[in-house]
Amino acid sequence: MAAYEFTVTVRTQYLPEQSDPSRTNYVFTYSITIKNTGTVGAQLISRHWVITDANNHVDEVRGLGVVGHQPLLQPGEQFEYTSGTQLATPQGSMTGEYFCVAEDGHQFETRIPEFVLSLPRTLH
Repeated sequence: MAAYEFTVTVRTQYLPEQSDPSRTNYVFTYSITIKNTGTVGAQLISRHWVITDANNHVDEVRGLGVVGHQPLLQPGEQFEYTSGTQLATPQGSMTGEYFCVAEDGHQFETRIPEFVLSLPRTLH
């Protein structure tokens, strides 16, 4: 087990009530669980997202914390949050990283695995 390690899992959902396909506006939420799977307490300081739609249009988002928090996680602890994004296409993907600082001052990045944003398949 690595001393400095966060594990990230993601669940996504399409929000038809907030979307307007006639205006090429598709709204998705993503729920993220960040777990400290390392052996040293560490704090999530900032985030960097790369959001790509089906037309290969890329938006990059950088900022402090997540949803107004900079959680300090001891080994085994986890933090969950839900946020959202809008795409101009019915499919896209997101990936990125969290910048973290351990209690001993060590700095590290946690990769956010790429995940797909897509309208649910419908049967006719």
